Amino acid sequence: MDLTEKTVSTEVIYQGNIIDVRKETVQLPNGALSQREIVAHSGAAAVVALTEEGRLVLVRQYRKAVEKALWEIPAGKLDGPEDPLECAKRELAEETGYQAEKWTKLTSIYTTPGFSDEVIHIFLATGLTPDDSGGGGDEDEFVEVGIFSQEEIRAKIRSGELSDAKSLAGLCAFWVAEGEK
Repeated sequence: MDLTEKTVSTEVIYQGNIIDVRKETVQLPNGALSQREIVAHSGAAAVVALTEEGRLVLVRQYRKAVEKALWEIPAGKLDGPEDPLECAKRELAEETGYQAEKWTKLTSIYTTPGFSDEVIHIFLATGLTPDDSGGGGDEDEFVEVGIFSQEEIRAKIRSGELSDAKSLAGLCAFWVAEGEK
């Protein structure tokens, strides 16, 4: 069965620094027309950072959209056509002060495919060492760094302190990969 929706017309509603929004008229598989509102995003990279002791590095950041601070895996948006692995390396250094010796791709996820094309590429970083390059991060970004045991991470998930989709997906992909070893 062909489920493709064919684009009939596109109207750009908003162009911003992080997202663009467009309204599309589509032809459905049955021939009927419908409207879709789509948020376009350049994509992002995220990092499950594992210490030699098997602990995980998280960052806590205030998220205005949900009006609270959340514990998350380090992440950031791609700068234009930036390679996702390079973005992951940059974000790990900027947000946590660490660099990694080994990088492994865990997965890529569509964050909310019902209305957005955002893809987040999630990597495992191991062989962590302090990054002395003085990356420093973005001037409008304030984060707290924490290093937690995997049981502490599970407790944060159960309590809702760690509840964003990319972190849950990244941790799930990590635990699945670990179970396959």
